[in-house]
Amino acid sequence: MARALVIGSSGGIGNALLGEVKSRGYEVVGVSRTVDDLDVTSEGSIQRVLGQLTGPFELVVVATGALVVDGNKPEKTIKALSSDALIGQFATNAVGPALLLKHCLTLLPRDAPSRFAVLSARVGSIGDNHIGGWHSYRASKAALNQIIHGAAIELARSHPQCICACLHPGTVETAFTADYAKTHKTVPPAQAARNLIDVVEGLELAQSGGFFDYAGEAVPW
Repeated sequence: MARALVIGSSGGIGNALLGEVKSRGYEVVGVSRTVDDLDVTSEGSIQRVLGQLTGPFELVVVATGALVVDGNKPEKTIKALSSDALIGQFATNAVGPALLLKHCLTLLPRDAPSRFAVLSARVGSIGDNHIGGWHSYRASKAALNQIIHGAAIELARSHPQCICACLHPGTVETAFTADYAKTHKTVPPAQAARNLIDVVEGLELAQSGGFFDYAGEAVPW
């Protein structure tokens, strides 16, 4: 039986992803802040939680992230930027997933197919940004995309059958997006999870390092 690891499994979409991969026949392990006291901004915490797991996992999905960090909401203008907001967003949305991948390397098989997917966001696309705003969040997701893209190049040598990808789930109906649901079309977590795992399972090795939306379409960098 193939094994899957869902990181951030107590969140709205994380919990849905846990259920979706389980329904597809995976043996599933979930870790989260709520259950395991996982703090993705602390490498010591990441090492402690992931160090207790035994691999290999053929599928790893990182469903961590935050739109509001320490009370700092998305900026409507560059005038609203603060160093605290920028640092908080980068720590949560870029540094955290990067360190998770670092400590997942020993949990991924080196000589068999595997997939590592992390939730990004379309607003992290530089080429698709036509309205500005949300500067800290956008920049943190753009940084995440770069990290995963670069890591995929490295993993092609150390884990030649591993596919790494950034995924845009759309606007999912969770507490994470409640304040913004009125202006964006939303989908239930279960549907978003099905869409994302369909995309992950459908990716080919040549697509490793890419950025894809919930329909499997490539998102501009």
